[in-house]
Amino acid sequence: MALKRITKADPTFSMSSMTDIVFLLLIFFLVTSTLVNPNALKLLLPKSTGQVGAKPMASVSIKDWGNDKYTYHINGDETPVNLSEVEDELVGLLQTEEDPTFSIYSDQSVPIGEIVQVMNIAKRNHYKVILATSPE
Repeated sequence: MALKRITKADPTFSMSSMTDIVFLLLIFFLVTSTLVNPNALKLLLPKSTGQVGAKPMASVSIKDWGNDKYTYHINGDETPVNLSEVEDELVGLLQTEEDPTFSIYSDQSVPIGEIVQVMNIAKRNHYKVILATSPE
């Protein structure tokens, strides 16, 4: 009893659905990569050739508004925080971390004295500090 197959398998493969998926993935990664921005404030960072591989858990941004007025922002938040409140905010953010590290983002025009005040907060609390720069 010889049975013959009436329908045959088609050996061709349509790539149109695969290109649609790749295109959608490309759009997804482009959109999400623009949302991941650790420094949401527009700062003109100083230039440097050295880069650090450590990953900070928090960030403090110092922005120069002119006339010796500087604002401090925690984790790129648009609302400024007084210098006296920066330490409390950092302690709240880093208290559960095993190796607490935070980064300082400051404008080029911010005097070093303002940056040192934030670095003193790190020294008092035994935190590690990374001074953010832009690559040369």
